[in-house]
Amino acid sequence: MMTQEPSNKPRHPLHDLSPKLLELTEDVLFGDIWERPTLSKRERSLITVAALVATYRPIQLDGHIERALNNGVSKDQLIELMTHLAFYAGWPAAFSAVEVAEKTFKRLNQA
Repeated sequence: MMTQEPSNKPRHPLHDLSPKLLELTEDVLFGDIWERPTLSKRERSLITVAALVATYRPIQLDGHIERALNNGVSKDQLIELMTHLAFYAGWPAAFSAVEVAEKTFKRLNQA
């Protein structure tokens, strides 16, 4: 039987509750889909943030705003995306997304 090598990566808080969901997230979503070459990671970040704003998913939005910044999307571009989506996804969704972005920028010392 193979033993898994120890990781310095902290365990996700939901690991014990839903290990399979986290495995699929890491292996399939981030290990495969995000690595496909047809779209850049920057483009995938813009698409993902837009989808999360449009479907009102603020809990996941924080991490994807951080990922987008790491993938080369600027703060101004993220705010412009949210402003643009106010007309397509609704004012409350866009306004809430800007509030999440503000908290994320502050958390990352990018306010």
